[in-house]
Amino acid sequence: MIFKRYEWRLLLRVLLLFITLTATSYLAVQHFYLYLIITCPLLVYELAEMIRFQKKAQDEVSQFVESIHYRDFSRHFDVRKAPTELKPLRKGFNEINSTFKLISRERETQYHYLQKILELVDTGILSYDNETGQTGWINEAFKKLIGIPYLKTIHSLEKREETLYAEIVKLKPGDSKVITINRNQQLIKILLSASVLRSDDRLYKLVAFQNVSEALDETESKAWQKLLNVMTHEIMNSVAPISSLADTLKNRLKSSELTGAMNGQLEDLELGIDTIKRRSEGLLKFTESYRNLNKITKLDLKKVLVRDLFENLSSLMSPTLEKKNIELEIVLRDPALVIEADINLVEQVLINLVVNAIEAVKDKHEPRISLSAETLGNNRIVLKVSDNGLGMPPELMEKIFIPFFSTRKTGSGIGLSLCKQIMLLHQGNIHVQSTEGTGSAFILQFAG
Repeated sequence: MIFKRYEWRLLLRVLLLFITLTATSYLAVQHFYLYLIITCPLLVYELAEMIRFQKKAQDEVSQFVESIHYRDFSRHFDVRKAPTELKPLRKGFNEINSTFKLISRERETQYHYLQKILELVDTGILSYDNETGQTGWINEAFKKLIGIPYLKTIHSLEKREETLYAEIVKLKPGDSKVITINRNQQLIKILLSASVLRSDDRLYKLVAFQNVSEALDETESKAWQKLLNVMTHEIMNSVAPISSLADTLKNRLKSSELTGAMNGQLEDLELGIDTIKRRSEGLLKFTESYRNLNKITKLDLKKVLVRDLFENLSSLMSPTLEKKNIELEIVLRDPALVIEADINLVEQVLINLVVNAIEAVKDKHEPRISLSAETLGNNRIVLKVSDNGLGMPPELMEKIFIPFFSTRKTGSGIGLSLCKQIMLLHQGNIHVQSTEGTGSAFILQFAG
């Protein structure tokens, strides 16, 4: 109805202008100049009204374009006070503004929703302009994982983490790669995944950072267990008959009645058989010790006071520590701190770590070992065994939890592997922080 009135009024204006222009032309041709005094001002008035109408419409459109340009969708065009001819125009502008406002609100809601999701996930997210290197999005998980609170461009990462920067830059979209970085004197494995997205004619590279240390540790532990099962089974099946056969041959030699001329040869033969038997039994004992890695399958979980755990350990290790003049320091801010664990197995882990620490500090002028515990922000409880010993180089830190690997000539390489398996059974983990020449700290993480 409004549009119809608007169209009729516009048609009436054009018609009146046409009639006035025709009448003025006719009077001028007929030389009725006196009447022109009436028609000419009327013609000028109608033309002025037409121009004014167009100017108003143009101003309305300019204001609307300005509000769109500055994204001011809150602007309202008053329809009630507008001239009749402009009411449809203002109503249309208000409808367009309302639509834009709704779209903008939906986009903003989606952006905040996505922002919250990205902040909640444990995976670090980094996006940057592929051409300029300008960072677009960095979530909190990335900042915590990499230890960088702010990053203006991806190139700024080169000064702080040169290796990580090189891997990110050369990682192609769609590819993934596991890298190892040193964070707080602790080696962690990170899975890098890259993809690209295009926005406003610009290409952005999106990189995801996922800490896969625990997952890889668990997979690696299961792989070693399977290998040890096969190895111990095959070795024991092969060596046990050799030991039994050597024992049988020795018994037969003793029971045989042979001449004195052969006594010397028999003694040599008996000595050889004794050697075979002794080495076979030694190899069986060696193999049996590694079966301990696979014997632990079930936990006897109980709530244990960390204070009691440390006190028992201190009492047990005191004679050795006093004999070697090693100071044992216990730091426990919360005496009521409790963990749910198999006390026998956890004590075994702590004893193993303290024994290793004793070995590490034996050449120090003022040897010191420290036991401490605290609760982390994610409700995980951490026990730490640290020392001021020789420390370890980074390449050694990657190998110490591998079965059979030992830095000591008399070491079996079973201790730390067993510790790791025990911690994985507790749904926790064990990490090492070490600085060569300064000392080491073994960290046991338990679920809160």
